[in-house]
Amino acid sequence: MQSFSALLCAVLLAIDPTSVLASSFFSIPLTKLVPSGLSLAGLPDADRTRAAFLKSFASGGPTTVPASNLAYVQYTTSVGVGSPPTYYNLVVDTGSSNTFVGTGKTYVHTSTSIFTGEDVNVTYGTGYFSGLEYLDQVTLAPGFVITNQSIGDALSYADFEGVDGIVGVGPVILTEGTLSSSTNELIPTVMNNALSQGFITEEILGVSFAPATSYNDTNGALTYGGIDSSLYTGEITYTPVTATYPAGYYWGVNVTVATYGSTTTVIPTSTAGIVDTGTTLILLADNFFESYLRAIPGAKMDESTGLMTVPKSSVSGIQPLNFTIGGTVFSLDTAAQLIPIDQNTAFGLPPDKQYGVVCNSGTNSGEGLDFTIGQKFMEKYYAIFDTDSNRVGFAYTEHTFTTYTP
Repeated sequence: MQSFSALLCAVLLAIDPTSVLASSFFSIPLTKLVPSGLSLAGLPDADRTRAAFLKSFASGGPTTVPASNLAYVQYTTSVGVGSPPTYYNLVVDTGSSNTFVGTGKTYVHTSTSIFTGEDVNVTYGTGYFSGLEYLDQVTLAPGFVITNQSIGDALSYADFEGVDGIVGVGPVILTEGTLSSSTNELIPTVMNNALSQGFITEEILGVSFAPATSYNDTNGALTYGGIDSSLYTGEITYTPVTATYPAGYYWGVNVTVATYGSTTTVIPTSTAGIVDTGTTLILLADNFFESYLRAIPGAKMDESTGLMTVPKSSVSGIQPLNFTIGGTVFSLDTAAQLIPIDQNTAFGLPPDKQYGVVCNSGTNSGEGLDFTIGQKFMEKYYAIFDTDSNRVGFAYTEHTFTTYTP
């Protein structure tokens, strides 16, 4: 997840009014809202810091709801807490597993709010929160009301400007050590509790992101409890969660090989990394990134932003960046590798430069987390996070391949 002082997307929910049944899924659309102080400068450093922090980790049917892509860089969803519920715009994060509120709108205590007596503390690389743990009702969709869900009340925090907190949908192991006195205790996630309370019959999260066509764009969806076949095309490719440490503690996968075009090898052998909705960019280990950078004539790093710049004369010659995952090649075309120039102003970037969305992670390969597949990859491919089968899936979408328009 990037720095929360900028670049955060909020979600407007447009829920299917059908009743909640264990045989149906919940699909919620996502919409971007405009945060204050937006600037892309510093985002690569924030994403790299997050990657470094993640490396340091030690030891009924589906329901689809709308998702919004705010200012091109982050997704949040609206989640109700308490009874009657207060709704909070929470970052959708597969790279963490605690759910908390209070960094924007304060936690409203109701009759369903039960203090557990625990302090809770979580660090996110570029930000943190510290506060008190409660059990409370959580509303993910009409009729989809989880009880006794752990909620952090953030009393102290940093780098969460413009958002109310996080809904953590990563593996439950990531909650270990976040409670002050019960350091070995695992805290059930919203997905864990949705399954145990019968709202879903499979612990699966489907994520549909898409390239934004405007600054505030309702263009995504979260599916709780399964997959939504209307959001992808063709077959789903599944790959097991990697056993490589530390990527295997997250939604980690192995990339067998990655190439740029037909002649440049970027990732030469099978290596582990993670799939993270909380990271905006696509991060590669420094030595992998250097191979990619050298293959694009005139491309270089812009020290002021931490992003790759590409001469306009080289744009038409950009080749596909191909990742082989689970035996299937997932290609990023020109449009998927670049930030449209007409979005530069929104990002706080110079208006006349061409920037890329692939960056270096800050360390060389061989440390067990050598790439991060972030939001920009998932804007092109549907993603499935399957806890039941301990696997991640990808599928093509109607926006996998598009024509690049500067």
